[in-house]
Amino acid sequence: MAVSRASAQHPTTPADRPVYVIGAGPGGLAAAHALRARGVRAVVLEKADRVGASWRHHYDRLRLHTTRRLSALPGLPIPRRFGRWVARDDMVRYLEKYAEFHALEIVTGVEVHRIERPADGTGWLLRASGGRELTGSAVVVATGYNHTPYVPDWPGRDAYPGTFLHAGEYRNAGPYAGRDVLVVGVGNTGAEIAVDLVEGGASRVRLSVRTAPHIMRRSTAGWPAQYSAVLVRRLPVALVDRLARPVARMSVPDLSAYGLPRPETGLYSRVTVGAIPVQDVGLVDAVRSGRVEVVAAVEGFEDGKVALADGGRLSPDAVIAATGYARALEGLVGHLDVLDARGRPVVHGGHTPKNAPGLYFTGFTNPISGMLREMARDAEKIAKKIATRLPRAH
Repeated sequence: MAVSRASAQHPTTPADRPVYVIGAGPGGLAAAHALRARGVRAVVLEKADRVGASWRHHYDRLRLHTTRRLSALPGLPIPRRFGRWVARDDMVRYLEKYAEFHALEIVTGVEVHRIERPADGTGWLLRASGGRELTGSAVVVATGYNHTPYVPDWPGRDAYPGTFLHAGEYRNAGPYAGRDVLVVGVGNTGAEIAVDLVEGGASRVRLSVRTAPHIMRRSTAGWPAQYSAVLVRRLPVALVDRLARPVARMSVPDLSAYGLPRPETGLYSRVTVGAIPVQDVGLVDAVRSGRVEVVAAVEGFEDGKVALADGGRLSPDAVIAATGYARALEGLVGHLDVLDARGRPVVHGGHTPKNAPGLYFTGFTNPISGMLREMARDAEKIAKKIATRLPRAH
């Protein structure tokens, strides 16, 4: 849905400087609606030709691991007909409907390259594609947690003769039927792709694991794991770690014999450094049945083979790197001293850096309680803070 909806009905901000929201994914759309609801004109800039671009490129079998009710954005529930665990295509439909329902002002085909202070020192100057220079009263950066595919710089990879791709390029198991496939990385994406390959007819599926993950049932006796995560989110990390251990033992079998021992580090301690638990959607059964074989971490490629950390060598037909994404914010705001050593914003939600007032970030954390839920909450906090700092809109 390509939209550019500027109209006389939109509220305005002083000096006709809107708040610019960069990115038309869930975080950006939620922020734009929350701002509009408070009388602040928000213009969403999206480099793709439609909203929800990253969601459109996820693999086919993807479903939310968070519930429909706790994944909705402010001002519009997700339809009940989409079920408890919303499918990828339904999420895209919801985002399209959200933008239309709230009549958001979205300009597609515009990529913002750099954010700077303008010459007059007020607001922010956005340098964008096509030589555009846009000045806004504030900026909300919502370019996404999964922005740029990350692949380790494995030595010898260029000489690998098989198929190599990042998980972001994977759609379904069709091209891999009857083939030997190695999936590298055991986050939620890697785990789901491995199961998808098994169910889709791959002849052999191996899963390369560097650090054993915490594995949770998505739902136990009808109680979603997300509900528990919301309840414990504000508790001390050490306490949640202790509470999680007996729950894991009762709900998930010990997979040590299959190469997936229980992690020594606590579940919530791992979350605080960005390692979200793997929601089991078939991985446990696939590993126990031998349909997914766990192997050591990949160290590189030698003589056309995959070299493992334990000295093993593999010759799969295809390698799928589920090795994550980079936020890729350095070019956009790296010069403003608002990123930490790992390239993440030093603040998020309703907070703005002391040295960059009026600059906000949403969607760059991956909380245990669910990213969509937190982006919805952040949108309201951002809108409230911006609305109180701007002179009253007309």
